[in-house]
Amino acid sequence: MKLSFNRNDLLKAINIVNKAVSSGTTMPILKCILLDASSDEIILIGNDMELSIETSVPGTVLERGRVALDARLFSEIVRKLPDSDVEINTDDRLITNIKCGKAVYNIPGQDAEDFPYPPIIEEENVLSVSQLSLKEMINQTLFSINANENNKLMTGELFEIRNNTFRIVALDGHRIALRKLELAGEYADLKAVVPGKTLSEVSKILSDELDQPVSMCFSSNQLMFEFDETKVFTRLIEGEYFHIDNMISSDYQTKVVINKKEFYECIDRASLLIREGDNKPIVFTVEDGQIELDINTTSGSMNESLEIEKEGMDIKIGFNPKFLTEPLRVIDDETISLYMINSKAPCFIKNDEGTYLYLILPVNIL
Repeated sequence: MKLSFNRNDLLKAINIVNKAVSSGTTMPILKCILLDASSDEIILIGNDMELSIETSVPGTVLERGRVALDARLFSEIVRKLPDSDVEINTDDRLITNIKCGKAVYNIPGQDAEDFPYPPIIEEENVLSVSQLSLKEMINQTLFSINANENNKLMTGELFEIRNNTFRIVALDGHRIALRKLELAGEYADLKAVVPGKTLSEVSKILSDELDQPVSMCFSSNQLMFEFDETKVFTRLIEGEYFHIDNMISSDYQTKVVINKKEFYECIDRASLLIREGDNKPIVFTVEDGQIELDINTTSGSMNESLEIEKEGMDIKIGFNPKFLTEPLRVIDDETISLYMINSKAPCFIKNDEGTYLYLILPVNIL
């Protein structure tokens, strides 16, 4: 095999597929990146058997071939090469020569036959949205998954199409994050639970361009994201997802409209008094015209009030501040609406258009 690349193009492709390279596996081949130049196109692949990423890289195929290279060593070498053209040659013993300027490396490769290729997915159930929309929907919900493997379904997000509306949902037992997008065109209903790890990596690769599409192709147990020159394959999480609609109520006794930036900064200031291991809530007292915030920890106490618009009853309620700041950080609206029933029932943050909804369980303050 003999290939020629621009160093920056090669490094960009390596950084993309590296997100699917396993670091903790006992199988040496899964610690590798596959270079596949068996045709006129050059493909790089990383695969940890749960997540697989392949991307094409611009370059010249002078001699066709394939080789698997240790991902850590290969990426570090390319990262430190000068900004010039890179030549990669592999002999019949899989010794791989990497040359850039006056720098020359020779590293051992592994047989490409041992490398697991991504699955083949029939392109039947395909959803296409803009890369910006998907990136935003992931980033505005992903913080609500549960990293605890005891409940596998909570480590992923529900992707659902229903009545031509695309919905992403995450929950961790204390809160729910939901984002909706109205779709153009006709789509069949579907449900799939996508691993949070996959979505975190996909979000990092997606662009911020509204007019650049990403296609999602669903099979019974796999999902493929395809965008730009990249394909990401992931196993879906098996099982029936939670009945979210049963947890969401439109009833409320108190509605608060508040400036989002001021509310976020107020909670952020109060959080300065919370140390690791503290289990102290922030207590909100809602009365006509204002919301008063109180926190009392071993580090000190704080009190602050903000102006609000209120409908309904006065209420006193406590929350874990983290569960409030995370959705506030990703909401773009200037003002937000909070809906509450009583001090022990969930609080909802949602907009009139229904494009986002955050459910947060309160903390007992008695």
